[in-house]
Amino acid sequence: MDFNYTDEQNALRDTLARFIAKDYGFEQRRALAKSDIGFSRDHWKQFAELGLTALPFAEDFGGLNGNAVDTMLVMEAFGRGLVLEPYLATVIVAGGLIRDAGSPAQQEAHLPSIASGKLMLALAHYERGARYKVSRVDTAAKADGGGWTLSGSKGVVLGGGAADKLLVSANTGKGPNGTGAISLFLVDSKAAGVSVRSYMTQDGGRAAEVRLDKVSVGADALLGPKDGALPAIERALDYGIAALCAEAVGIMAALNEATLEYLKTRKQFGQPIGRFQALQHRMVDMVIATEQARSMATLAAVKADAPDAAARRRALSAAKAYVGQQARFVGQQAVQLHGGMGVVDELNVSHYFKRLTMINITFGDTDYHLGLFSDMLLAA
Repeated sequence: MDFNYTDEQNALRDTLARFIAKDYGFEQRRALAKSDIGFSRDHWKQFAELGLTALPFAEDFGGLNGNAVDTMLVMEAFGRGLVLEPYLATVIVAGGLIRDAGSPAQQEAHLPSIASGKLMLALAHYERGARYKVSRVDTAAKADGGGWTLSGSKGVVLGGGAADKLLVSANTGKGPNGTGAISLFLVDSKAAGVSVRSYMTQDGGRAAEVRLDKVSVGADALLGPKDGALPAIERALDYGIAALCAEAVGIMAALNEATLEYLKTRKQFGQPIGRFQALQHRMVDMVIATEQARSMATLAAVKADAPDAAARRRALSAAKAYVGQQARFVGQQAVQLHGGMGVVDELNVSHYFKRLTMINITFGDTDYHLGLFSDMLLAA
């Protein structure tokens, strides 16, 4: 298998590096995190101009026919810049759901708007008490004349506060084993009965609590087959996991560079602390951990497009667990090698570490995916 990037992919990576260096400085990012919406609409327009919002969609819908490896390049660059815009929520997860599960009419209605940067979406799926169990959905959808009525609550909806529309999972009956049958609905975030409370997360990003109180939607709001949305949701989350692994690698690489620079400039006993062999060894361990995580992130990107759901989930769980372990190691080492400065808000190291922590617990933490991976090995 050829792991070399194409000329187009290298050009994309270089373009993103220039954008991050020029328009996404650390102080700019801190100011954006404290703003009302938590990100920049102007940056989102730039993403659209660069083709990033169109990357994973077909040309018929204004897209660029990109794959998960292309997305990996974008997310690694976003990790370096600690990008706040809801690219993961809108383009990768929610956009991927419409691309893979939507009807031709729904694709035609929404994908061009996502690709052009005019429409923001968020997946409202996880609920309180479900932990990371994707099949646990208590929000109910009842048939109501020619449409549906939705009631329930969703927690930690990534990008929910900025979303124009929500993709809401709901229980529409009983499955063959007595479990809930899950369906997916497109809901306007401003519809009657929808309450969205946005808040800042630990890493400076934004999430929302969503409550639906007898929200009425039409029959055309149903996305994909009735009672059959779970496979599509799992696939969208797998794409999200692959993207998060790539973002983590970008952050780890940036932490390594920042830590190495600090070791070269911070002096102790009349010499740079980078001359101390014990610290050199720790720096080497950080670089090795990052490169191993990069290999797993590449595996995740390659497997994200696999049609075999079991093989895809096994590879993605392995990658998420391993990258989570290595990211924690690199983050902790970076903080410790910076000393007390490693935890202050004025230094980007603490912000990188917070984002790595959030990445680990998003879509399942290390322990959860280790459990999934071991269960799949036993089943095989």
